[in-house]
Amino acid sequence: MCRRFLLRRAAMLLPLALLAIASAIPLQSSAQTVAPSFASLAPTAFDASGPVLRAPAQPEKPFTVAGERGVLLGQQDGTFEAWVLPVKLLSHLTIEATIEGYTVPIHVNQQAASIEVRPDRTILTYSHIGFTLRQIMFSPDKAPGGTGPIALFEFDCLHSTDFTFRFIPNLEWMWPERNEGVPGIEWVPSDPHAASSPGFYVLHSDYPDLAGALTIPGAQPGILAPYQERPQDHPVELKLHIDPARDNGRLFPLLMAAGMNSNSATNAALGATLAQLNASIPSLYATHSASYRKFLENAVTIDTPDKSLNQAFQWAEISIEQLKAHPVDAHDTPTDETALVAGYYASGDSARPGFGWFFGRDSLYTLYAINGYGDFALTRSELEFLIHRQRADGKIMHEYSQTAAAIDWQAFPYEYAAADSTPLFLLAFADYLRASGDTAFIAAHRDAIEKAWAFETDPAHDTDHDGIYDNSQGTGWVESWPGGMPHQEIYLALLDQQASSAMAYIETALKDSSKADIAAQRATAIAKTINAEYYDPRKGCYAFATNPSGSPNSPVDRTTTVYPALAWWDPQSNKSLLDHGDECLRQLASADLNTDWGLRDVSNKEKIYDGTSYHQGSVWPLFTGWAALAEYRGNQPLTGYQMLKENANLTWAQDLGADTELLSGDFFVPFGRSTSHQLWSSAMVITPTLRGLFGISIDAATRTITVNPHLPAGWDHAEIRNLHIGNETVDLKFVQTKTGTLVWQNSSSQAGIHLRSDDTRATVRPDQELSFSRHPVEIAPVLEEPLPGNRTQAARVVAEEYGEHNLTVTIEGIAGSEVQLPVILSSSEVKLHIAGGELAVAPNDPAIVVHFPSGAGFQTLTVTLTW
Repeated sequence: MCRRFLLRRAAMLLPLALLAIASAIPLQSSAQTVAPSFASLAPTAFDASGPVLRAPAQPEKPFTVAGERGVLLGQQDGTFEAWVLPVKLLSHLTIEATIEGYTVPIHVNQQAASIEVRPDRTILTYSHIGFTLRQIMFSPDKAPGGTGPIALFEFDCLHSTDFTFRFIPNLEWMWPERNEGVPGIEWVPSDPHAASSPGFYVLHSDYPDLAGALTIPGAQPGILAPYQERPQDHPVELKLHIDPARDNGRLFPLLMAAGMNSNSATNAALGATLAQLNASIPSLYATHSASYRKFLENAVTIDTPDKSLNQAFQWAEISIEQLKAHPVDAHDTPTDETALVAGYYASGDSARPGFGWFFGRDSLYTLYAINGYGDFALTRSELEFLIHRQRADGKIMHEYSQTAAAIDWQAFPYEYAAADSTPLFLLAFADYLRASGDTAFIAAHRDAIEKAWAFETDPAHDTDHDGIYDNSQGTGWVESWPGGMPHQEIYLALLDQQASSAMAYIETALKDSSKADIAAQRATAIAKTINAEYYDPRKGCYAFATNPSGSPNSPVDRTTTVYPALAWWDPQSNKSLLDHGDECLRQLASADLNTDWGLRDVSNKEKIYDGTSYHQGSVWPLFTGWAALAEYRGNQPLTGYQMLKENANLTWAQDLGADTELLSGDFFVPFGRSTSHQLWSSAMVITPTLRGLFGISIDAATRTITVNPHLPAGWDHAEIRNLHIGNETVDLKFVQTKTGTLVWQNSSSQAGIHLRSDDTRATVRPDQELSFSRHPVEIAPVLEEPLPGNRTQAARVVAEEYGEHNLTVTIEGIAGSEVQLPVILSSSEVKLHIAGGELAVAPNDPAIVVHFPSGAGFQTLTVTLTW
């Protein structure tokens, strides 16, 4: 880093040399451009409504402030990098303070005390005995062209204080757009005749079509070494003097802009852009804040006794909303297209901010959550974005950089590298149709849908001739595998089966019964083949992959993985796709796969397991979401709730308000490279909640809501507000007593919307209320949240099964430990007996006490309750 910075500083001196000979050679310089007037802002009344997360600042944890035009990515000590998308403008911004009469320089970042995260802004507060400084950050979607995120600094000083802001100027296109050289620095003063004058920095590239600019109103430059001086390493600085009588409470914005063509990259144009941004900040914030209020008003909210789940659900929606961006065109100009990036994390010494590209499968899994909370416009925008990049043969894209249109993206191997985006595309269209009832949109894009279907069903893409789309068309899930890449993963086979069912649904809606029948028949045939080829009776579940005879891991790779969970992702009926699914559900819940913070992709009992590996043992919230939904749909609500909470708890674990990309399989800690604000990780709080916990599925065409609820035994109420069905919304209210659960629409204005259930315990009342009887005996979940660095140690239910007058529960726990599970009885008349544990009598309800035998690791016990 030191050598790189020295080179950078040497390059920065070049514009200063040119300034020294400006009289001989005409060039754009501060002699010809005068800085506009920049001004601090009066105190602003920020929106105090809506959700908020507060915590002590933890310097090693990240924060993300993202919007459609720009991103700030930093650590909770306040250091950050700034992107005016798709350009990385600066990084490593730090602050130092010198208080009048206080001779010790103060490293302000070391004084970071707290962080506050709201939908519309993030605030870091630095606290010192001589001052308090608030760093208020937001990224408005309607910012002037060439601008993006904004950082406001609010000072409360006891004495006059000088603040020095230091940063590394980057001026880099997002990778893989080429970056030539390092930027040179020029100070454009407001008074070119004054030795030291406020103004702004211009970051010059080697070409006239890319430049950046930044300043703080009232700031002056730091060291600007003359050309005559030998090359030295000096920081780039903005120096700001704060007079408490004049400046306390005012807001000093860090103004940033990028010129991405020859017209917008001139000094004069950049100065004008900064001035426009400066003047528009109050209105930008008002519009920005109002947009989030409107978003939250229209989105779904839940109200349950689990307050942390309520919060996590809402923050997951916000997290997704923050990940919208605009790709650029061939001239590096942001377009009007809006699509979802996969996530953000600081780029460090690279030019890619985490997974800050557009990914097909990431967005397609996320659309299930978006349809769930009813943002159908975003779903349409995303699907059309993918259609515009559909390959001529019908294949759906995998990856697309924010700068892809400006380069020869086809020369890179990424755009169509994976095979799974194509079936997921069909699944997402069908899900949108069910939730919205929008057959017109489906009909308008019928050609793209049928091209994707033709690609997936092309006989040439089934190289082993078993009737299933295989990995010959790209990676399914894993991008590396011991012994050799799989020929056909169960992951891809399960997606192919469900995409076939989805296509049958779409063609039925489009009134083509012949094509619908063909797709439905294919779905049935694939299900039979999966059960025949992949079932492993020795392990009781399904294998990872099949491979041609003589190839590595052939004929069947029996590695125990999370991927059979995909069988429950998008079922078209209550019947399980897998003939032997119950044992798979047990394996998913077991400590071999399930940690206290989520699901590993590979069992830790496998020889290839490595908890630090990307594909052979790490924990992904995505997998946890798959498995949670599988458990709920497999009628295992205790394990479903455990997994749902494992994801929900991540809302507070790293980047406040967002779920991270992946974590260690052995310790509760994210990977160092884990994208901390990951799109589909947040989605996997929403989808298992709505479709698993509440068991909601929508059929907008018939105005029917199916409800198969799995409320935890100890809950007495729940409510889903603003649930979208087509163009209408309803509120669903749940009241649970010890004997039953009642569900109804909490509104009389939607009388034409019908409720139904697949649950055999449900009855439909004439007034469209659903009544569910409860089992005489139920167990309430007891969850233990992990601490950072912990290994998996919480006891867990791995299966529950009801008989006529009994309940059998399989439980795992650390050898020698004890766990208590509360039991809910329908009445005091129920006479309970227990085998495999003890019965502890509480004042109201009893509890099961289980003592795990001595030994090593996790032990498994079976407890049977009879009545």
